[in-house]
Amino acid sequence: MDLLQITAVLISLTAVFSFLNHVFLKLPSTIGVMAISMALSLMLVVLGSLGFPLLLEQEKTLLSGIDFSTTLLHGMLSFLLFAGALHVDLNRLSEMKWVVASLATIGVLLSTLIIALLIWSVALLLDLPLAFIHCLLFGALISPTDPVAVISTLKTLGVPKSLETKIAGESLFNDGVGVVLFLVIFNIAYSSEPMQAIEVAELFFTETVGGALFGLLAGYVAYKMLKQVDNYQVEIIISLALVMGGYAFAEAWHLSAPIAIVVAGLLIGNHGRQFAMSEKTREHLDTFWELIDEILNAVLFVLLGLEVLMIIPLSTNTFLLALIAIPVVLLARLISVSFPISVLRNWYQFSPGVIKILTWGGLRGGISVALVLSLPADEVRVYLLPMTYAVVVFAMLVQGLSLGKLVKKQLPQLS
Repeated sequence: MDLLQITAVLISLTAVFSFLNHVFLKLPSTIGVMAISMALSLMLVVLGSLGFPLLLEQEKTLLSGIDFSTTLLHGMLSFLLFAGALHVDLNRLSEMKWVVASLATIGVLLSTLIIALLIWSVALLLDLPLAFIHCLLFGALISPTDPVAVISTLKTLGVPKSLETKIAGESLFNDGVGVVLFLVIFNIAYSSEPMQAIEVAELFFTETVGGALFGLLAGYVAYKMLKQVDNYQVEIIISLALVMGGYAFAEAWHLSAPIAIVVAGLLIGNHGRQFAMSEKTREHLDTFWELIDEILNAVLFVLLGLEVLMIIPLSTNTFLLALIAIPVVLLARLISVSFPISVLRNWYQFSPGVIKILTWGGLRGGISVALVLSLPADEVRVYLLPMTYAVVVFAMLVQGLSLGKLVKKQLPQLS
């Protein structure tokens, strides 16, 4: 199948699944379409085992033409991050900067280490060929919360703005930090020449700080261009160029493209919206990016649902490891959230139950899957892939569906 046919099939499936979810299931959009996609995959697998393999083979043909990792990390992610950052209040984020920064850095690093230690211990008990560096790799790819999943869920909950800023801000930035950490550990694990500590620190600093500075520069150039015109068609094209060009240049210069796009999105969504756009432009820009966000979100989770049963190599050991990974990741999330918040309570006012909400609201999604699929097809990936999918599916179908009830229980004023 060529690119046009693959895109046509994906959009058609997304439209049908979105319709079915809206009319019958009435679940949050991303969760609903993912659940229907998984149900379809399961049905096709069952039909294949019963002697009707045609539809299953067609699904495999469709998925074989899609490089999920490249599609998300080097295509869809830039649009989704920009759309998410566009609506984050920079003033509120500035007030919470140390909370967000500590959760997105210390939290991710601590979670990565805890997950690696626990999974490594389990691997030793089960006599599995996973080295500690490979467990660190899993910790890095599964620790960041997915901004796509988190923000789409937040829209329906009506949480206090301060809590929403913490959750959305953390998910936007820890995504970039997590991707950089993953790349650093990947280079250590798969490089023929061992990296020195100073090289690791330099790579991490260049990617994160360099990405933020480049995003600020690119966003400022776009802001100055927006200020010179009052034509919403031209201004939307400028925003598209910022997202696509900014992401491409950041990757070419080995800077963190996700962090760059988040910073650029915050600048355009706040200063750009306030000082460089007319009311008419703001309305059209918001409508355009909301539509892009909804379409790509739906397509992404349809893909996740279709892939989940197609590519996971399952054995007794990998299945057991996948089940164990779920409580391990939740425990690591609890500790990595509790530590910075406990320290910062002396300076910040936190909502009741904030640790429980942040722990259970730490949804994992497509980014973790894209990162694990970017690994070489070796024995390490055979173990990391089922763990990643188990955590993602649990996060979306269990945590995502019950997060609203938890929030209302912790914040009864929302009921």
